[in-house]
Amino acid sequence: MSDELSFLSHARYGKDKVRVFRIVREGKWHHIVEYNVQLLLEGDIATSYTEADNSVIVATDSMKNITYYVAKISPHVLNPERFALHLGTHVVSKYAHIHKAFVTVEQLRWSRIPVTGEQGPEEHPHAFFRDGDDKRIVKAEVDASQGKDSIVATVTSGISDLLVLKTTESAFNNFVRDKYTTLKEVDDRILSTSIDLSYTFAPIKVQKPSDTNLEELLAPTDIPAGSVWDTTVPSKARKVTLDIFASDNSASVQATLYRMASTIVAQNPGVNSVSYALPNKHYIPVDMSYLGVENIVPAQAEVFMPVAAPSGLISATVTRK
Repeated sequence: MSDELSFLSHARYGKDKVRVFRIVREGKWHHIVEYNVQLLLEGDIATSYTEADNSVIVATDSMKNITYYVAKISPHVLNPERFALHLGTHVVSKYAHIHKAFVTVEQLRWSRIPVTGEQGPEEHPHAFFRDGDDKRIVKAEVDASQGKDSIVATVTSGISDLLVLKTTESAFNNFVRDKYTTLKEVDDRILSTSIDLSYTFAPIKVQKPSDTNLEELLAPTDIPAGSVWDTTVPSKARKVTLDIFASDNSASVQATLYRMASTIVAQNPGVNSVSYALPNKHYIPVDMSYLGVENIVPAQAEVFMPVAAPSGLISATVTRK
């Protein structure tokens, strides 16, 4: 009776929160990455839901093991975009009935500890520190639904939880005023936000692995500037974000956001769209007028109360024409 009333319209499953730490050794010089990985699959798996047929299920524990194995063998493991593509391509190539892989990689920040060397400050070859809570995020959709020889991938990269603050050169005025308005206009204020940035690259064709075990990822030798293969894009996007946040004499969060996003599009020909989500982190001047102390006028406001909620949330997407 239930089959007459409903049908399985979508199915996807996989492994979440696979924690990966990888060391790449070049003599005494070590490189490290730490990832949180999610791997989800789509394909001819409907009977596992509708008929309790487990024969079409690649176990999620196997997907965990595949993730660790690709982290071990991949020459691309230090780059989260390429690692995500490598993992997704291997899975859709290996299993005939799996047509799409969705790989999310969250990279935690590790930087080399600066130490005093013979020639002055230098980076330590194998000692690191966590230098921020922000994370690099990569989401790759690897699509083999048109055939294993016609794999197409779409990658979105970005940053999450990048906390920034500036103490001046931010205003907010000339906004709608009506009976609901209590907010005062300000010509100068603290501007702070926790930046979530994502930018989506143009889709790319991925070569089917030609090795026997279908374990390779063939990266192009001629790297198009600003494409998903261009390893400079993440650092450029981060630099644009921080530079414009710091230097823009902001009329609003909206206006600053648009400048950041449009600059990333302009600098990277392979990026199709850029999105930001910028929640306000409010710092309210403490009213000390009852003590005869001025702390409200922007030029004299020096003591603030951080307020977590409620907060504004400004978001937008800027897309290439």
